[in-house]
Order: sequence, then structure tokens, then C-alpha cells
Amino acid sequence: MSPSHSGAKSILYVRLPCWKIYPGGVIYVADYVHKQRPDINQHLLDLALVAPDQRKRVLRDRLLEQRPDLVAFSWRNMQSFGPHPEDDALDVVMKFDHSPNLWERLKSVKDAVRIIGDYVLSRLRNFGYMKIVRRLLPEARIVVGGTAVSIFGKHVAAKCPNNTVVVIGEGEDAMLAIVDGLENPKGEYYYKDSLGTITHRARSEDFDLRQLTAVDFSYVESIFPAFQEYLGDDIGVHTKRGCPFQCHFCLYNKIEGAHQRYREPVEIAKEIEVLNKRYGVKRIWFTDAQFCSTRRSMAHVEQVLDEMLARQTQVSWSGYLRLNHLTPAIARKMLASGMCSVDLSFTGSQEVIDQLTLGYSLDQQMEAFRMLKAQGHDKQKVKLYIPLNAPGETVETLRRTIAKVKEIYALFGRDQVLPFIFFIGIQPGTPVEKLLIERGYLPPNYNPLTLNPFTIKKLLYNPKPLGKLIGRAYLEAVESLDPSSEYVGRSTLDIIERNLPRSSPDLVSA
Repeated sequence: MSPSHSGAKSILYVRLPCWKIYPGGVIYVADYVHKQRPDINQHLLDLALVAPDQRKRVLRDRLLEQRPDLVAFSWRNMQSFGPHPEDDALDVVMKFDHSPNLWERLKSVKDAVRIIGDYVLSRLRNFGYMKIVRRLLPEARIVVGGTAVSIFGKHVAAKCPNNTVVVIGEGEDAMLAIVDGLENPKGEYYYKDSLGTITHRARSEDFDLRQLTAVDFSYVESIFPAFQEYLGDDIGVHTKRGCPFQCHFCLYNKIEGAHQRYREPVEIAKEIEVLNKRYGVKRIWFTDAQFCSTRRSMAHVEQVLDEMLARQTQVSWSGYLRLNHLTPAIARKMLASGMCSVDLSFTGSQEVIDQLTLGYSLDQQMEAFRMLKAQGHDKQKVKLYIPLNAPGETVETLRRTIAKVKEIYALFGRDQVLPFIFFIGIQPGTPVEKLLIERGYLPPNYNPLTLNPFTIKKLLYNPKPLGKLIGRAYLEAVESLDPSSEYVGRSTLDIIERNLPRSSPDLVSA
């Protein structure tokens, strides 16, 4: 059953509070809606740029001033353990579980209570903003989308006011259908009707990304003057959607689909050129699940780089990469077009790669590193996102990972290599969640949005017996670190290597 509603004439997009990061997703949606329905009056309010004690007032004033037919909320973060610049949850969990200092462990309990309190209040405040809309504009339709909603859409829908559409995944076609009154529904969404009944529409079509032409930034400025405040930061640019891989801990292939779809390279390069030459933007982050991954996607990447080089854009760029299909020609074009870092998932054990179904060859990856070096890679950082203590991790696989990282140090220089230590965050609906429920690590009926600190802690997967060794190494690295001369990830791996037992066949993660 689809909700009926007359076509909208005005939209207010509200970016819910998070740390200051370019709101690329909502900008793409607003730009697309404008190009398809240019008569609709749109505005964007970014609460991340508003002082916390002013947010309710600013929202009320904007609602009463503009009285939009649609109010579309963009919600980026929801889980308390999700690592980001304003969240020290990882440090708190490490101290609680592994610090040898009793005072530090007691202090971590207080910090955990604060984090969970902030998490609860943030979620309540976000739903509170929706209630303000419903109270001031009882006839307006509410739309909620964004990363957090794509993961927890059903849970969000249950808490939203009536007459709310909760969009899952990409929002352009869904939003346009909502604007038109949902007479021809598109996309995936939950709809909570005027009586509070929730219905679900599964996506039955893929959005054609060729329709995403270069963003009209003059128009964006007109509806979002605060756009200027982001120009000195990394600006996100989208080149494709969809991921054919089945990584055990990732939801991209469910949120965006398993079939890769591509924007036109000319439009991507035009977008970057305008950002660079008109607005002075110097840093671009390609926001795809992976900027390059499959053999076909490498051909698309090369076309994008060719267009950037033809336009002589002067930017530094990065994005998550797979390098298994790298060629010398593409490596040269990456460097010539401004690649400033190599960002990729890394583990030095093919067994862990296969256990997590990451879908690449370690030998090919190492050969790609050597290829980059041969093509002139000498100043760019190499950022290795290492999922330590993933299911299947052993003392031997840890040892192999450290050995491979040392090979990369030798290739590029230790100071140029940044091992980023992270632990798998267990997301609902992923293969790793199913595996850990089967093994009894999580109960079958656990709540992924629980407020139970012991369950939250388990969702940052770092189990015994290796968890203690890794956790204490991390804490020692943080405590002894001189940030001017060392990086915490490198120091953590050094300490892990020093403390690894010579032979411990029983030390295997669940």
C-alpha cells in the first residue's frame, strides 16, 4: 500500500547534528530534485553548524518562516560505538576491558555512562526535531534518510511521527517520488501512515546514475549559504554506487545493491573542476564504497582521471581503493591527477582475507604496492585499515600481518605508512552477525540499538584470547606515544609483535 499525498511545492532539508563533515548526500538529492522539478522551492538547514542550545529555536523559526510541504531529515550516525572525531568509545572500551590500572578502569565506567547518555540524548533530540515539525506543521510530510536510517530503518520508522517516509539507501528517485505524492513509488522505504501503521516497499529498480549530472553549485549556494563553510574541508564526490563483494562485516552491497552503476566521467570531472576553479576547493574525497575495485570499475576510474587531467584540476584526492586490477598506466594517472594517499583495507594473511570474504589476493595487493612505488609514489601516505582480531585471527596470522606491514614500511618508508587499527563493528543483517549469533557470541534476539553497555561493548568485536594482548598493546601505545615522532598504529603493531608468544596454537579468535 502506498501513501497518497498531493505534490509538494516546497522542501526543507534538515541535516541532523553530527561532526562537521560535508553533507554530500543531501546536496546530491536536492540538486537532482531541482533539475527534475525546478519549480519546487528548496532550502537546506545544517544543524551541525548551529550551536546545540540554538538548534530547536533555529528549526522552529525556519519551519514557521518557510512552512514547507515536506521536511526531509538526513541522519548520519546512530550507533554509540561508531568511531568518528567526536567519539572516544574505542579508548573507553579498551581501558575498561584491558587496562592494568584500576583507576583507569573505574574512570572508563564513568566515561562509558557519559557516552551512552550522549547517545541516548542525541537519538531522543533527533526524534524531538521531528515532533517539532509535526506540532508546528501537522499537514507536512516528514521524510527521514541517511546512513543511519539505511542500517536501522525499521527501528527508526517505529519511533517517527505519523505520516513519515523512512528512505533506505539511495534517495534521489525515492525523494522525487515522494515529492510527486508517491503516486508512482520508487526506491525502498518504510511508511508510517496517519494511523501509525508501518508498511514496507522493497526496491525493485536501480536508480540510473547517468542522471546525476555535475552538481549545480550556484543553485546549492542559493538554498544553502552555509555551503561556503565547507570549502576548506574534504568535499565528497560520488562516482558510482553498488558493490559486488560480500565482505562479512559490510552492508554496502545491501544498501546500494550488488550491481555497480556509474556516473558519466565527464560529469564527475566537471563537478570537480567547478569546485576547484570556482570555489578554490583543494581536497576531494571519492565517497564510493570503493573508488576502484573490479576490472570494469578500473576502466571507469581511468576515464575519470583522464577527464580530470584534461581539465588540469589542481586537487588532492583520495578514497577507499582496491588495487588488485591496478595497471602501470592507471597508477601514473592517479599520481598525476593528485592522489594524496592510498586508503585500503589490509591484512597480511590470506586466511583472514578469505574468512572475511574480502574477495582479493594478498599477493596481487602487494604487487600493486610495488607497482605504485615503481611509478613514482614517494610522497603520498599509505593508510592501511587493519581489522585486527577478526574471526579466524590467530597468533600466526597476526605475525604475518605485521611482517607484511614491515614490507610496506621498507617499500615506502616507515613514516609514510599509517596502520589504522580498528575492530569490526557488528552491523545487523551482515554475515558476520549471523556467524557470531550461530557461535553464541551474540544472543539471537539481541537489539542492535541496545543501551546495554555490555552488549554495546561486544559489538566492537575484539574477543578473548587475543583481545587482551591487542587491547593492552593499544593502550601502551597511546600512553607512551610522542605524536610528533610516532603514529599510534605503528607503535601498537610494534608492541603486539614484542608480546606475541612464540607458539600458541590455542590463541584463535572465535
